[in-house]
Amino acid sequence: MIQIYHNQRCRKSRSTLEILQNENVEIEVIDYQSNPPSTEELKRILKMLDMKPLELIRRGEDIFKENFKGKDLSDGEWIDAMIKFPKLIERPIVVNRDQAVIGRPPENVEKIL
Repeated sequence: MIQIYHNQRCRKSRSTLEILQNENVEIEVIDYQSNPPSTEELKRILKMLDMKPLELIRRGEDIFKENFKGKDLSDGEWIDAMIKFPKLIERPIVVNRDQAVIGRPPENVEKIL
């Protein structure tokens, strides 16, 4: 089953979900804003993406600008921030078994289908 960490308000997230739906694959849609990933889930996703936590942060969000801009946090502290403020997590993230991509652009999802 393919998982998509989804934000219905995001156009890129909706477009990525549409691509998945058109592939007729089994999808688990995770509203990460109301159901944020656990620390372990986020670490697993980061490993699949081959990214550091700071690379997954949406720096344009007001939450980032007001609370984190200019701060030098550890990887663990960035993970904690994403769990506390899931709006900071780049979206959408699509996971297929042991692979993951960020759907920016939405066509990136085709790499792991």
